[in-house]
Amino acid sequence: MVNAVIGLQWGDEGKGKIVDLLAQDADYTVRFHGGNNAGHTVVINGKTYKFHLIPSGIFNKQTVALVGSGVIIDPFVLVDEIKFFAKEGVNLSNKLVISPRCHLIMPYHIGLDKAYEKQRGQDKLGTTGRGIGPCFADKVSYNGIRIYELYNWELFVDKFTLQVEIKNKILKALGAKAIDTEAELLQFKNVRAEILPFIGDVYLILSKAVANNKKILLEGAHGVMLDIDWSPYPFSSGSSVVSGAINTGAGIPVKKIDEIIGVIKAYTTRVGSGPLPTELPEDLADSLREKGQEYGTTTGRSRRIGWLDLEATKFACQINSLSALAVTKLDVLSGQKEIKVCIGYTLQGKKISYEQCGYKELGQLDVVYKTFPGWSENISKIKKYPDLPRPCQNYLQFIEDQLDVPIKIVSVGSDRSASIYR
Repeated sequence: MVNAVIGLQWGDEGKGKIVDLLAQDADYTVRFHGGNNAGHTVVINGKTYKFHLIPSGIFNKQTVALVGSGVIIDPFVLVDEIKFFAKEGVNLSNKLVISPRCHLIMPYHIGLDKAYEKQRGQDKLGTTGRGIGPCFADKVSYNGIRIYELYNWELFVDKFTLQVEIKNKILKALGAKAIDTEAELLQFKNVRAEILPFIGDVYLILSKAVANNKKILLEGAHGVMLDIDWSPYPFSSGSSVVSGAINTGAGIPVKKIDEIIGVIKAYTTRVGSGPLPTELPEDLADSLREKGQEYGTTTGRSRRIGWLDLEATKFACQINSLSALAVTKLDVLSGQKEIKVCIGYTLQGKKISYEQCGYKELGQLDVVYKTFPGWSENISKIKKYPDLPRPCQNYLQFIEDQLDVPIKIVSVGSDRSASIYR
């Protein structure tokens, strides 16, 4: 059985926890897009683990973690994660396989990312500064370097040297520090030895797994509202986030996917610049931010907070053809006297849908809200859906009805155990 987990908002929906839950009986967990600008957090028995490249299901003993060709990799971040798991007693030698087709994030990508943001000034996009956009730009302009070249060292040296010559001209023009070819090649030669043991044919592994009816869990990074095509571009990530990216990023045909689970937070957050139609006043945002610990896993930046946006989320459900929903951080809303939900947009008095909006419209429109009474009870210890306070159940039922997708999992706390199944 092939299942996928997709984030439906602006990222940070709690996908890491849901993947960890569902991966407990999976044979394989698979990352199929994005890079180390994604950050997934898993809490097991009170201990917090943070992931950026290695799939979140890695702690389950029988599960093999695969990184598909749609993922771009900073090799130095990857090695740090490998060493982290070694310290945690997780032997990755038979548990981690990375596609040689993955493109590599280079030092000049990071330099360009930061230089571009500096040049944008007040109009900066709020990127993570991890080199994601420039790496994807090189990928589609035939200037990319893959793990395939790192495996073939002479090819890597030739390609890296040429790209540094090109990129240094741009970096110097932007007033940024140039790349030292020899020094960087020495570092890459060292990191190469750490990475190569984990390189393998991910496509072949997955093809055989599908044929043998193995349990495969595909792990999305980011959220649909950050998709390179379906976001309010350019306030987006560099990769395709929607379920269709599974075919391109992991090689699994769309027809083979049995279930697609969408993850939404019970409210809305985003990191960085760009429109957020339901953004809250700062005093209320601060309260929810502290209670929900809404700080970026990758950057540590404060997340912007808004009410749940069902207009945008409904589009995300439709484009991914969802089977079920997982709602996270419901416990953070406990104590709110009233809770608002966006049920539509208007622009200059006329109704407008999410898919009709670019970033300009999303920044100017008015939000149509429905208001619900809140609940005061602490719900973090509840294990059964009927035991949730009635206002809480009503809130969830409204979400389910509006999105026309059944809610399968409700998360009421950060730990793996704080989960309700329906």
